[in-house]
Amino acid sequence: MTAFVELDAKKANSVVGMLEEHYKDVHYYLNFSTPIELLVAAILSAQTKDTKVNAITPRLFGKYKTAKDYADAKPAELMGYVGGVLYAKNKVANIIGACKEIDEKYRGKVPDRMEDLVELPGIGRKTANTILINAYGKVEGIPVDTWVIKLSYRIGLSKAKNADSIEKDLEAKISKQYWKNIAYVLKAHGKEVCGAVPKCSACPIKAHCPKNGVTESA
Repeated sequence: MTAFVELDAKKANSVVGMLEEHYKDVHYYLNFSTPIELLVAAILSAQTKDTKVNAITPRLFGKYKTAKDYADAKPAELMGYVGGVLYAKNKVANIIGACKEIDEKYRGKVPDRMEDLVELPGIGRKTANTILINAYGKVEGIPVDTWVIKLSYRIGLSKAKNADSIEKDLEAKISKQYWKNIAYVLKAHGKEVCGAVPKCSACPIKAHCPKNGVTESA
């Protein structure tokens, strides 16, 4: 991996602003219509392509409507709907466990506070931030996924390797106006331009990126 070259706050915000403008139509990538659907889809999406999750959730959401529906589900029955995702058994256990707590402690409503969400089975800060932003419009932090980790290092936003540390670095450096979409913007940029072999000639921030023209080695 090439050496980390850090951008100061002014340059970092300029770069993120350029990316936000370039990918201005980007949005959260999992399909849902209620907070409980978002929670379930987000749990299923860990280490699984969003296209796979979106392919299986219509049938799943058609069967299970409320937190109680999931809480009362038999694991084997639920597996029949989500068996195609990675670590399906663990995810089913987390979905049932989280929904039991939601049904019993929060009267069936997915909580809208970070401290409550991260106490639910299968919910870390990334998923909690995702729920707060996309279900409740509350921007308290930044969801840090694989693309955020990779591109934060590559374009000079954070040299940390731990997701929580990266989130803190980004929040300290990046204006809050960008927190809502930065994860989805970086994912779009990674998939379209800044992948394993960056297409620097097509990059909207090529004049400002410290890795311009440099391919990382394993």
